[in-house]
Amino acid sequence: MHVIKATVVTGDLCDYVLFMQVLRLDGTTQKEAAKAAAGGNTLSQNQSLEGHNGAVVCATWNNQFTKLTTSDEAGLIIVWTLYNGQWCEEMINNRNKGVVRDMKWTASGDKICIAYDDGAVIVGSVDGNRLWGKELSMQLSLLQWSPDGRFILFCNTAGECHTYDSSGNAVAKVPMYCNEGYVGSCKMVGIEWYDGSLGFAEQNCPVLALCLDNGRMQLMRHDMDDNAICIDTGIKPGAIKWNHNGSILAVAGHQSTNDDRELWLVQFYNQSGEHLRTLRVPGTGISGIAWEGSGLRLGLAVDSHIFFTSIRHKYLWAYFANTLVYAFTKPERQEHCVVFWGTCSNERYAKYVRRITHITAAEELCLLATKGEKPGEHMLILCNTLGSPVDSKVLEMEPKLLLLTDCYAVAASEEVVYVWQFRNSITRQLASEPAAAAGAAGGSGAAAKLQREGHEKLFHIDNPMAVQTPEQFKASQAGSTADPICAITAHQHLLLVARSSGVVHGFALQGLQPDGQYLLRCRPQRLALNCDGSRLAVIDFNGVMSFMDVTAAGTGKMRGEHWANERKDVWDLCWASDNPELLAVMEKGRMYVLRGTDPEEPVNSSAYLAGFKDLQVRAVFLDDIMQQPNLPELDMVADYETRSLRDTRALLATGNETDAQAFVGDNAHPRLWRLLADHALGKLDLSTAEKAFVHCRDYHGVQLVKRLAQLGDKNKQQAEVCVYFQRFDEAEELYRRMDRLDLAITLRSRLGDWFKVERLIRESGGDDAALNNAWNKIGQYYSDRQRWAKAAQYYTQARNTNMLVQCFYQLEDFDSLVKLIEVVAEGQPLLAGIGTKLQSVGLCSDAVAAFLKAGDTKAAIDCCVLLHQWDQALQLAHEYNYPQAEGLLQQYAGHLLEKKKYLEAVELYRKAQRHAEAAKLLVDTATQLASQKAPPLCIKKLYVLAALEVEAFRKKALAAAGNDAATAAATMLGTTTLGPGMTRSRATTAMPAQTAAAAQ
Repeated sequence: MHVIKATVVTGDLCDYVLFMQVLRLDGTTQKEAAKAAAGGNTLSQNQSLEGHNGAVVCATWNNQFTKLTTSDEAGLIIVWTLYNGQWCEEMINNRNKGVVRDMKWTASGDKICIAYDDGAVIVGSVDGNRLWGKELSMQLSLLQWSPDGRFILFCNTAGECHTYDSSGNAVAKVPMYCNEGYVGSCKMVGIEWYDGSLGFAEQNCPVLALCLDNGRMQLMRHDMDDNAICIDTGIKPGAIKWNHNGSILAVAGHQSTNDDRELWLVQFYNQSGEHLRTLRVPGTGISGIAWEGSGLRLGLAVDSHIFFTSIRHKYLWAYFANTLVYAFTKPERQEHCVVFWGTCSNERYAKYVRRITHITAAEELCLLATKGEKPGEHMLILCNTLGSPVDSKVLEMEPKLLLLTDCYAVAASEEVVYVWQFRNSITRQLASEPAAAAGAAGGSGAAAKLQREGHEKLFHIDNPMAVQTPEQFKASQAGSTADPICAITAHQHLLLVARSSGVVHGFALQGLQPDGQYLLRCRPQRLALNCDGSRLAVIDFNGVMSFMDVTAAGTGKMRGEHWANERKDVWDLCWASDNPELLAVMEKGRMYVLRGTDPEEPVNSSAYLAGFKDLQVRAVFLDDIMQQPNLPELDMVADYETRSLRDTRALLATGNETDAQAFVGDNAHPRLWRLLADHALGKLDLSTAEKAFVHCRDYHGVQLVKRLAQLGDKNKQQAEVCVYFQRFDEAEELYRRMDRLDLAITLRSRLGDWFKVERLIRESGGDDAALNNAWNKIGQYYSDRQRWAKAAQYYTQARNTNMLVQCFYQLEDFDSLVKLIEVVAEGQPLLAGIGTKLQSVGLCSDAVAAFLKAGDTKAAIDCCVLLHQWDQALQLAHEYNYPQAEGLLQQYAGHLLEKKKYLEAVELYRKAQRHAEAAKLLVDTATQLASQKAPPLCIKKLYVLAALEVEAFRKKALAAAGNDAATAAATMLGTTTLGPGMTRSRATTAMPAQTAAAAQ
């Protein structure tokens, strides 16, 4: 994609024959950014455009249709388009009257508005058609479309701004609140309205910027905003421009010095009007500025040169526990999308958080600061690596600064410091111990303390001795301060708070007791303590880094010594977590590693520093990630080695072990000793390896060397070394050469590689027990991954009936599950499990067979009752002398009758072969329906059903052997007992009409 970043006007001014040159600016991918940081030429001449016969005074770019529109001092307008890689004239227009002062395309690119100095306005379409024209009664200087293309803002030479609709009708005059009280003439030099195409930095933030040549500027949410943000830039502006997402506004202009020289500057402001940085620009004038499409660079037209300024954005991000958390906005959503990206597993978890303002992290947690729903309310949210909230607190102060340690969260506004002692994983474990561990007397001890919630304390920076709880501090209503807080940092138990005057207050985190003061000779913007808290790195607001020795005595009441060493253009730094002398800093496009104050050779990089440990600097290419935040790539996280680590590798690679040992001894570090130990192990130099392991305090490494010395065999030693370096295939190959497949089997068993264990056992002709164990482990591997068919295959080979039951059940292969009943020996507990699984899917007969083979008659009868197989339940009850089944039948029948579920009761009696009870209930129901004048056909059906039941009962009674005559007579008379003290005729109740309808 071609991005037009600047036009260079050259030629002979006497003849007014000028040429225009289009330059192509390469993209800003990770590799190209590194090339640009190294000073490589990322600009290449594309084509010289000829067509204007006068000085080009105005140019505008149509991003949607890739068109460049230019106008010269004679009023000639040319629209250039890219065709087959070449720029050519698409349209030409000349009004032959007046000079074009400004022209702008709409955000959609389908319309262009052209303003002339005599007040003429022309609006045309992208295909060259004129839509409308109008003469305005004022001299125009600037214009700007609204983001939706419904309105046009026109600025005149008197410094006024007027709003017109898209048809040219006047709507209103834009109020200039920033110019109230100013006496004298002024004119508008810049008007910019961000279109919101890439989302907004925050909800309802200003997007319209108006700037006057007297240095006054206002930021508005819309053209009629009565709550505009007024800014005095302190310079005489010449141009303004929003960046790609409306989060940074660049203002270019100059200041006059006492000796009448002009200093050209670029001021940077955020969307809330807060000043971010001032950039001095050499030269005698800035005629134009333009942002790159990604917002990473700003182009400046200075005299006859084009300067490019790299912009390092202050992203919302943090790195902890191999997890990168970052936030970005989407045009279609108001919330920030917060992504927790595991840089090792490449797993991403996205959360949507509203009004997020800060992100920081430490150890295993990260801290998010957000604005609350109520005015003046803010929240602190602790999250783990998955983005799940762990704890949260509500603040009634705005946290301008935020930091996190392993157990403290610190937030600071311009005058108030808030400290929250939260509970991390260690304190939670201690707090969960039994109360007895805290001591029997009054619950004293550390564990008892940690059982309470985290402590919160606040204090005003002007009165640090008055440490209060949030409730007390809220009541005190502390005021503002003349010397605001501008930076904070902490280390273990020490908190440093820096103020704009350069005074740094020290506090003990435990109790927030004052712990001395320090004085800096600059206004700090960022502070960072090294790993032992002895040295402080300071970056001021001009990007100059310096150091302070915190342990020095100092002078007077002030402690510490601010060193004279300085480094310029520093925008990021990171102390090593295991060496107080090592510091990684980013200067422009290079990364330096400082040992003390001595720098190593720089590395070309534009990444943000995430961590520094074991002589490796971890950096994240956030600029590239933010181009495609939904799909970060693993190569966007890089590790850079320090010079000592690189030199040690080089010495070991040349085979000069003696010099390598001497070098490591002179530059002692556990990582270097470990590197030397690994190299010595590869050479089987056990004495050197043991010495190196001792120096890096690796107990397991020392034990490994001792074990290797006891082996004696070089091949075995080499194989064990391969295992130590996790080169398992090489170790297996060595064991094969030694004809020791048993050692290879042991190795693969320890690794859990059971597939190769099976193969090795088959090759070696191993015993069946080991092979069965391998099959079981492979089956477990597949079952853990829900691949039940493969698991069943290996469990079948291993004859693991227990797991086969689970596999067949998950596969719903109930035929195979039933076949297992015949395989399992009688009385085994597994049969009960099979029966339970068959019962859960309604296979009553097979479940009963399993229960009976297991010897659990009660479970078999309960299964029949649960599945409503009452005839089989009663048969089993009589067969195994279990009288409780009859009572269950009668109890369930009584329950159905109480609920007036008569037909269900009839069906229950039929299944239980209680034909007399079923017939009696049907007759009573038919009689009741007849008295209610129900349909005769329904009543007839009920009598027929009753007759069929009587016939079934008669056949059963005649066929039954051993029944006496009295029992048969009582049964035929219908007085069969249903329950204690209740007969059939007394239990029958009225049947409602809806039951009759159901019977039909």
